[in-house]
Amino acid sequence: MTLLAVASRAGTTTGLGAVLNPRGRLRAAALRAERHLPLAGAAYVETPLEEALPCARADDLDLYLAHRFLPYRSRSGRLWLVTSDTSIANRAWLASAYRGAKLVAAAPVKVQDDIARMFRERLSDEAVNALARTMPRFSASRIAAPEQARALAVAGLLIALGCVLWPSAAAHILVLVMSLGFATSTAYRVGLALLGRRQRDDGEAPSGEADGGLPVYTVLVPLYREANVLPELAEALGAIDYPRDRLDIKFLVEEDDAETRSAAEALSAEGAFEVLCIPDSLPRTKPKACNYGLRFARGAFLVIYDAEDRPERDQLRKAVAKFRQAPPEIACLQARLAIHNATESWLAHLFAIDYAIWFKALLPGLEKLKVPIPLGGTLNHFRTEVLRAAGGWDPFNVTEDADLGLRLARFGHRVAMLNSTTYEEAPPRFGPWLRQRSRWLKGYMQTWLVHMRDPRELVRRVGLRGTLAIQLLLGGAIWSGLVNPVLWLILAAAHFPVHGVQATGLENLLAWISGTGLLLANVLLALLVMTGTRREDRVALFPHGLGIMLYWVLISLAAYRGLWQLALKPFHWEKTPHGQAAASGR
Repeated sequence: MTLLAVASRAGTTTGLGAVLNPRGRLRAAALRAERHLPLAGAAYVETPLEEALPCARADDLDLYLAHRFLPYRSRSGRLWLVTSDTSIANRAWLASAYRGAKLVAAAPVKVQDDIARMFRERLSDEAVNALARTMPRFSASRIAAPEQARALAVAGLLIALGCVLWPSAAAHILVLVMSLGFATSTAYRVGLALLGRRQRDDGEAPSGEADGGLPVYTVLVPLYREANVLPELAEALGAIDYPRDRLDIKFLVEEDDAETRSAAEALSAEGAFEVLCIPDSLPRTKPKACNYGLRFARGAFLVIYDAEDRPERDQLRKAVAKFRQAPPEIACLQARLAIHNATESWLAHLFAIDYAIWFKALLPGLEKLKVPIPLGGTLNHFRTEVLRAAGGWDPFNVTEDADLGLRLARFGHRVAMLNSTTYEEAPPRFGPWLRQRSRWLKGYMQTWLVHMRDPRELVRRVGLRGTLAIQLLLGGAIWSGLVNPVLWLILAAAHFPVHGVQATGLENLLAWISGTGLLLANVLLALLVMTGTRREDRVALFPHGLGIMLYWVLISLAAYRGLWQLALKPFHWEKTPHGQAAASGR
């Protein structure tokens, strides 16, 4: 039995209690049986536990997390260091930094839990407020900057005055602006999809390196009310082809979610997973939980999986291989998401088409143009240190992934696509679909407002081409969602005029231009189904793609709902329930 095993079986979070017996003395028999001490040559203390007191300093939290240890001091003044990192390098650092201290080994989860308990308030505060304090210009904790609020107010006032003083001219101008913006955004997406479809898959192979040479890989899994899907999740994570001793899998569970926490702790009993309890605080969002988990991440690389994600077995090995071959400015790899229950409902079919366009066409097109990529969904593989330097995730942004992709670009980093797929569940019913899509579009609005606070600085950081890409893809998604139903209403009014109201020639011309542009744009959106999916996908999904126009009307409903929530509940996270699919389809 190893010292680490002794620590693991002690079943306590009192730190030294993990390696001391109930009488307060080290298990001498276990030590004598140890063939290869993880702390070779260290002196082990035989002092009663009640005489050992933690002496951790708040200013040294970063050191405790980096070197995975906690200091204790006996009443006689002797210093003990309880550590879960027994590598030669870490032991040498501890010996140099704390001369004369005695080293005691403990299981990683024990040290982690003790640090989380001792520094609970600070860690919780940092998860929520660190980005807003250190990089306020990138935080969505303010809906809009003062300059943006003034600009929006002035624009609204000018439009209102124009409608009062020159109603006909104002209406004509608004129709033209809406039509041109809608058509331009749609044309850009089609061009991007065509470019992305010509982007060849790298065909990268998994790392052929021996298991001992692979780095530690952190997997963060934020969970909230997910007890029903945990067995399948644990099975999927357990099937990952990566050395167990190089995996750092953390279930991030909210403090008030007792059911999920109990289920997660039961699954973690075998030691394959660790459970981190996120202190209760607002906003209760996925990025806040991920920030908390990031502080404890031990891996050189890190990936986020949702509770319903089922990654390909070799995905982590592929990511390691690509990171090691890629230039250092590649800070993130975006794998593909695919829907496994596309046959369950009409909405699930259209959702699958949406994902196929996004991950197989639009994002590869952005990569080929070398412009900022708004990360989509999960499956974002990061260089951990770069992620920390960039400030982690914004807990106030409800599409934290899209925001982080743009922020990485502003710091000079790039995102590359990873030729690997993870399967996910689409909301098969309208209610969950609407809530999820409203959150996404509200988050796009937050992200656009954050990165447009200083347009000149944005151009300096990502270039004119990158800035235009943000406007046409991210801003275009917002614009299209909001103006699409308005343009349909204008088209209907032009063809079914109110009795007694005679339209002028100019109005008829504008209505014709608007209607033609609207129909053409919707035809182009339908063409995205054809250009953005593979041949075999098109055969199965094309009949449902004929309803793409109705689907975009539903997206417009979600856009207006997201706009309403941005004004009244900007940080509210509408949770998408998982485990609702009736069919796997894989």
